[in-house]
Amino acid sequence: MAHDSVILDVSGLKATYNHAIAALGGVSFTVARGEVVALLGANGGGKTTTLKAISNLLSAERGQVTAGSIRFDGLDVGRTPPSGLVRAGLVQVLEGRHCFRSLTVEENLVAGGLGRSGTRRDIHEDLEKTYGYFPRLKEKRRTLCGLTSGGEQQMAAIGRALMSRPRLLVLDEPSMGLAPIIVQDIFCTLRKLNREEGLSILIAEQNSAVALKYADRATVLENGISVLVGDARDLRDRDDIKAFYLGQKTTIPTLSLAVN
Repeated sequence: MAHDSVILDVSGLKATYNHAIAALGGVSFTVARGEVVALLGANGGGKTTTLKAISNLLSAERGQVTAGSIRFDGLDVGRTPPSGLVRAGLVQVLEGRHCFRSLTVEENLVAGGLGRSGTRRDIHEDLEKTYGYFPRLKEKRRTLCGLTSGGEQQMAAIGRALMSRPRLLVLDEPSMGLAPIIVQDIFCTLRKLNREEGLSILIAEQNSAVALKYADRATVLENGISVLVGDARDLRDRDDIKAFYLGQKTTIPTLSLAVN
């Protein structure tokens, strides 16, 4: 992969919490411009820690990057404040459908535009574009976000991130707690954004089946280490990998993947 085509480069990343608890022991992967990459693995495998390191948010939870490097479009992430990363185009949707529950859906979206100091005209244009991708949000635009469904809150969280005009959208477990039909809808919209806007997307997911369906490539984490990187279609078709790394039931009796 040509160096100038890479928007995110994570290399040899190691991290701890409270300078004592090892969280990551060596994570490496890249995201190319216009690519959808899935970060997969069981709960506790290091996905969320990796994403927080990428957005330089680990210190808020007493976490530390102890080795390795993270570069976003040439920026050294460790030397760039989170607000600077957002302005540069690296925008994360945190786990848990974070929204301002006492504000309306539209006020939540506008907050994303204000974060990048957008003009009133810019914000209006971005609102209409966001509503085009999430028509449900337009229907609920005057509803308090706290009174909407879980799926609508997740759409609002993603919509607010889009209002920041990201070049790399980072999502942590967007399917968590949502009905399968809502999950499919959200992932279809993310893929549409990728194809129509050229938006680069990194998704950390425990739901490997849906992530591999919509991603171009995937990286599998196990105990804080990246153990496998490959084309999403290839990984989706390999029963041994699904059984061993992704915890999915298969019909094969033995594991054919060699583990070092």
